[in-house]
Amino acid sequence: MLHMCSLVVWEDSNFTKHTNLPDLPACFQLSVLPWAPCIFLWLTSPFYILYLKMNNRGYIMMSILNRIKTVLGLILWIVCWTDLFSSFHEMSQNQFKPPVYFVTPLVLGMTMLLATFLIQYERLKGVQSSGVLFIFWTISVLFAIVPFRSKIMNNDRLRFTTFYIYFGLTLLQLILSCFNEKPPHFSSVVTDPNVCPETTAGFISKMTFWWFTSMAIKGYKSPLENKDLWSLNKQDSSELVVPNLLNEWEMEKSKAQSEQSVKEQAEFRKAGPGTEPNHVSVSPEEEEVLLSKRKEARQPSFLRALLRAFGPYFLIGSAFKLLQDLITFVNPQLLRMLINFTKQSQAPLWWGYSLAFLMFGASLLQTLILHQHFQYCFVTGMRLRTGIIGAIYRKSLVITNEAKRSSTVGEVVNLMSVDAQRFMDLTTFLNMLWSAPLQIVLALFFLWQNLGASVLAGVAVMVLLIPFNAFIAMKTRTYQVEQMKYKDERIKQMNEILNGIKVLKLYAWETSFQEKILQIRQKELNVLRKTAYLSALSTMAWISAPFLVALTTFAVFVTVREENVLDAEKAFVSLSLFNILRFPLNMLPQVISSIVQASVSLKRIQDFLSHDELDPESVDRRNNTSEYAVSVVNGKFSWAKQDQAILDNINVMVPQGSLLAVVGHVGCGKTSLVCALLGEMEKLEGQISIRGSVAYVPQQAWIQNATVRDNILFGRPYVEQKYRCVLEACALTPDLEVLPGGDQTEIGEKGINLSGGQRQRVSLARALYSEADVYLLDDPLSAVDAHVAKHIFDNVIGPEGALKGKTRILVTHGISFLPQVDNILVMVDGRVSEMGSYQDLLKQNGAFAEFLRNYSLEDIIEDDEIIDLLLDEEEEEFPDDALSNHTDMVDNEPVVNEARRQFMRQMSIMSNDPENPKKMSRRRRCSERKHPESPTEKKELKVEKLIQAETTETGRVKLKVYWEYAKAVGPLLSLFICFLYGCQSATSIGANFWLSEWTNDALQNGTQHRASTRVGVYAALGLSQGVLVMFSSFTLALGKIQAARKLHQTLLDNKFHTPQSFFDTTPIGRIINRFSKDIYVIDEVLPSTVLMFLGTFFASVSTMIVIIFSTPIFALVIGPLALIYFFVQRFYVATSRQLKRLESVSRSPIYSHFSETITGTSVIRAYGRNTAFVLLSDMKVDENQKSYYPGIVSNRWLGVRIEFIGNCIVLFAALFAVIGKEKLSPGLVGLSVSYALQVTMSLNWMVRMTSDLESNIVAVERVKEYSETVTEAPWIVKDKQPPPDWPPKGNVEFIDYSVRYREGLDLVLRNISLEVKGGEKIGIVGRTGAGKSSMTLCLFRLLEAADGEIVIDEVKISEIGLHDLRSKLTIIPQEPVLFSGTLRMNLDPFEKYSDEEVWKVLELSHLKKFVSNQASKLELECSEGGENLSVGQRQLVCLARALLRKTRILVLDEATAAVDLETDNLIQSTIRTQFEDCTVFTIAHRLNTIMDYTRVLVLDKGKIAEFDTPANLLAQKGIFYGMAKDAGLV
Repeated sequence: MLHMCSLVVWEDSNFTKHTNLPDLPACFQLSVLPWAPCIFLWLTSPFYILYLKMNNRGYIMMSILNRIKTVLGLILWIVCWTDLFSSFHEMSQNQFKPPVYFVTPLVLGMTMLLATFLIQYERLKGVQSSGVLFIFWTISVLFAIVPFRSKIMNNDRLRFTTFYIYFGLTLLQLILSCFNEKPPHFSSVVTDPNVCPETTAGFISKMTFWWFTSMAIKGYKSPLENKDLWSLNKQDSSELVVPNLLNEWEMEKSKAQSEQSVKEQAEFRKAGPGTEPNHVSVSPEEEEVLLSKRKEARQPSFLRALLRAFGPYFLIGSAFKLLQDLITFVNPQLLRMLINFTKQSQAPLWWGYSLAFLMFGASLLQTLILHQHFQYCFVTGMRLRTGIIGAIYRKSLVITNEAKRSSTVGEVVNLMSVDAQRFMDLTTFLNMLWSAPLQIVLALFFLWQNLGASVLAGVAVMVLLIPFNAFIAMKTRTYQVEQMKYKDERIKQMNEILNGIKVLKLYAWETSFQEKILQIRQKELNVLRKTAYLSALSTMAWISAPFLVALTTFAVFVTVREENVLDAEKAFVSLSLFNILRFPLNMLPQVISSIVQASVSLKRIQDFLSHDELDPESVDRRNNTSEYAVSVVNGKFSWAKQDQAILDNINVMVPQGSLLAVVGHVGCGKTSLVCALLGEMEKLEGQISIRGSVAYVPQQAWIQNATVRDNILFGRPYVEQKYRCVLEACALTPDLEVLPGGDQTEIGEKGINLSGGQRQRVSLARALYSEADVYLLDDPLSAVDAHVAKHIFDNVIGPEGALKGKTRILVTHGISFLPQVDNILVMVDGRVSEMGSYQDLLKQNGAFAEFLRNYSLEDIIEDDEIIDLLLDEEEEEFPDDALSNHTDMVDNEPVVNEARRQFMRQMSIMSNDPENPKKMSRRRRCSERKHPESPTEKKELKVEKLIQAETTETGRVKLKVYWEYAKAVGPLLSLFICFLYGCQSATSIGANFWLSEWTNDALQNGTQHRASTRVGVYAALGLSQGVLVMFSSFTLALGKIQAARKLHQTLLDNKFHTPQSFFDTTPIGRIINRFSKDIYVIDEVLPSTVLMFLGTFFASVSTMIVIIFSTPIFALVIGPLALIYFFVQRFYVATSRQLKRLESVSRSPIYSHFSETITGTSVIRAYGRNTAFVLLSDMKVDENQKSYYPGIVSNRWLGVRIEFIGNCIVLFAALFAVIGKEKLSPGLVGLSVSYALQVTMSLNWMVRMTSDLESNIVAVERVKEYSETVTEAPWIVKDKQPPPDWPPKGNVEFIDYSVRYREGLDLVLRNISLEVKGGEKIGIVGRTGAGKSSMTLCLFRLLEAADGEIVIDEVKISEIGLHDLRSKLTIIPQEPVLFSGTLRMNLDPFEKYSDEEVWKVLELSHLKKFVSNQASKLELECSEGGENLSVGQRQLVCLARALLRKTRILVLDEATAAVDLETDNLIQSTIRTQFEDCTVFTIAHRLNTIMDYTRVLVLDKGKIAEFDTPANLLAQKGIFYGMAKDAGLV
């Protein structure tokens, strides 16, 4: 350096530091200062140019701004080189110039050219605002200020002029680089109406997140809505992220496979041909082992795919983190200088000021860099989630049934929600893995410099605390797992209870089930209490750790050697370093545990993504020209590769355009055959070919949550004419007229607001509309009435129907249609027993003839004796009870239906009744509206949504809600907790003041006498703080458990007392959400938020107190800062709260769409709609991320602003310390500035916690809302209890009775009066919506009377308690509902009956054989919804329940869909014999069952149309006669 400057002075400390007019040496000014920005630009530009090359955004037109920048750049170059030439000129005149006069202008000129080049290159690559150049100009201006000042102070002509021009121009360039260019040509910015301002934001705006301010203001003025959100950045959207990840995953898989095949070849060579004979002796188990070994070898790693897809972007964030870590350690060094400065009385003031401003600058830089790092991390997390969800969704459309069986719908949805979320959370902390050790090492290095070996004592304490924390974390983890187990169990129970709530009400079983829930909840709370105590300990450790470390270090430092003096500099610099240490030390264990969690999630996701996929080639879809549209040759199929075959030796040829009926008993493999044709089953051997496209109607209709029209169109274009014909053919026109919005009515989840028959017809209409070549119809006629079935067969399926000329395969239980089909295929136990036309099969006199003989309807009606004969005949043919020969089939019931059935269960039990008026109940009075006929007008009608949108609260949370929570905790306890927090802060301040006094001892006399006293008091104050912390956490824990118990208890009580109508209009998911999500928040999230909030609040307050105490003038600044703080906080909380709400509202559609998809995969695949559904899912994810992204940014926006306030506090604390340095002791300066350095963190967290508190307290509000819904009548009315043997006779009387479903709806029954004597058998018939089900619901008071009375044996039922009434009536519902638990519990939850009685009813209900064959007998575990029993068996279990209760009045809602004729006959005969003396009401669909009843009641539009004996009614030739004629009985 000296050589370069030769004569120019390089260093003179008197010149710089010890003067009131400081200046830098000339040589330094000439070399280092101008070179610094140049070095920066030359170092960064190669990387920057490379980056621009990779990311081209399109070019920008030349603008005035750009021209000015370029011209200025060139002028700057000329100015710099003018200097250079003047130096040459002076040389030529023999004036000696040191080299620096040549080098500097040369370097500067080259750099200006580079800058000018970059300005143009950026324009071509579409950069609107350049960070690199902005930093370059900033450094240039900053480093030119010193020479500028010194040049004013002393003179030299030409170089001044050039330097002033240079300075002015760089300043101008800096100002210009703050402005933005126009967006590039052809960019989305121009086309997208709601583009995210980030894309066009300038560099400064991006660094400070200023571009977000517009949304913060909008959100503050009025609650944000969906339309206010910006569209998602292209690079964050599913269409880019998901394919990117999938490509990497595909590469990873193919790599693993190629490695595997190489390995296998090698092994094969090793084994050689000589080992062949041994193979025979390998046992199957060994083979399994071999196979599993082979599997282990080639597990493609999903992690690698993730790293390759998202790693590079994430690394940018890591680079920011590294910078930030280094800058963190600048402030403690500056603090040391500041304390030194206050000690020296003669030090110049400008030195103090510059230290204060340097501290401010360092803090500011740290803030900006830290938030850039967070931004990168969070965006990576967001992309990860998008990618993972997309990958899982795409996979779930193609996995085999075997794979589907291994993971339930719930588990897969969990992969999406929980596991993807875990990854997202991990990305934010992942950098701590390397950053924490780095920070720890640096901090220890500086501490060692400061205090020497004594630091080791403090470090020892830290190290000792780590196992303590780890132990607590481990314990907490085990408790969490245990608690999750209880929580899952509770939610599962709750889910079942809500699904079967109607049954619980009808049987009056609520109390027994409420007990079950409360027992689980009690266990859950016990675990929660343990966790809470543990967390209290860990909070104490976290808060006391820095103090204990400081205490031991200082104590050791003072006692080791006499001459060790603890002065302010040592004490407070060490304290600030300890505070830096505290964060990484606490984070490390957390990060490691989240990595462990994420690795579990990774494994689960990887396993799911590695599942086998369905073989798209298993069904040959090529249009080979043969006259057979569908052919199966030697087919052998199973549901999973290693299962036994369910279908064996199947040979079927279906000619083009023919109609084939498939018949057989329950569980003989009819549905499996259809699934095999769709390619849903594993093909073990044989060939299947299908010509052309396929339409599929599953046994249980799969209905999307969309409008009726969308369900029918299913993605095909709408053609008016064709659509009308389809509706007509499927008999949907009358139904649509009843629905509130016609075909624009939105159908609830799983088709809840359609009856079973309507759902089936919509499903059929979808198939008909799709105009496929081959139709696979799996029992579509079972769920509809006889006359509708006839209509559909004639108009759609039959020889004259809409599908004539198409190939149709129809699975059916209905015998009446068989004569009209071309061919019949009879299945028995998974094989084709015979096949041919109706006449041929009758002639063959085989299984089919037998089947018909048993069931030809005419016989059944003729006489009872024949039935008995038939029963005898049956005994010979099936010596055991009828179902025993299907038991083995039950286990293999296709899983496809399992999942579908689970979702159908959500349907309330009765609504499967095709004649059910529920759809009337669901409409707001639409009778006043005349339905215009023309479809165009019809669209205009406002569609009433059946399921009301979930209300999201907007605006601030009311104080009442906080008060509700405080009440639940206990008002006195709440106050006490706050008081404890206050005390704890007081002791903490006390300890630190004591420390500052202690350090001042050193000033008086260089040594410390009273070291032991000082240490003792310091220790006492610090430890008492720890004890108080623990104490306050304990009380908070007690309070939270109390609140959790109270709030759950009231919610549960209320839900069991809620009337049925509430459950009909509220989706179950929404109620479950209260029990899972909201209760979870109240249990765990809310208390910790409260804890953090109180902690940060008191920390911030105590900082202010300390600073004001040491420099009272600081009070002046607090006002304005607090005002800014308040504003930022209000803006943030308002916006972020609403963003969170929008995010959670848009999150559930992702999962509900997903679970809907999983249940309908076979339908989606059959119609080939995979891509459409994938796009739909992507759209929903993007919609969700659209509200999540501003949410992340709002946190960054807040962070930068709040930390700026914190940095101002640092600045002012330091400035005032400098100003008042005469009066202040170094101890106090150290105290106030080190407190100020910490305040940023607590201010930031305080706002976060305020906002979290507001978002989480909403849970209390939501739980409250559902704890206060209207309840039904009391279960037991004490003074009106009927006698125990009531009803003795079973007389039922309706007196002028009317009823409606809910307030404001039409009456469903109008002025009904009738009298039924005890023991009469009454059949109830009528068309859809006539009010049949309503009659039965009225008996049970599930619907309360609008008018009139029902009297049973002289007791008005409206006066007695509900349980007293319902426990005396019995119903066999239409859809059999079982709860998970033992069979015994399902029959008798209150354990009133003995085992003998239970076995007796099992015998009567033909289940004895089945149950006694089971290993666990009565303790047979029923799975959720009774999935492990066939539908017929479940129906028989319901019959057994009825037999066990044996009340005087029995209501039978006749099941149509699920049961084949055999089971139906069993049920009928049992009822005839066992309930001979009871009053029986039967809602009938098959008229033949009620032909021998005492009387038949015909309902029409809610009024009694006819009521008489069957014979008389037939003679009257009225409605009943018409129905009998339709059913072919007359």
